[in-house]
Amino acid sequence: MKEDLMDIICCPLDKQTLELSITDEDDGDIIEGTLTCTECGEVYPIEDGIPNLLPPDMREDASA
Repeated sequence: MKEDLMDIICCPLDKQTLELSITDEDDGDIIEGTLTCTECGEVYPIEDGIPNLLPPDMREDASA
């Protein structure tokens, strides 16, 4: 994921700003990390460079 994406994405639950936390970065690309909503506190994972912005209940169903 490119950090520029932060300009256009928001929390899917309440449309508020997301705060980025990076755990792994490669040549300017975010590989692993989290996006946390500044309003509701929901945490969305970034895995293999892909942010998972599914609401929590849908995220659990998708991984099963």
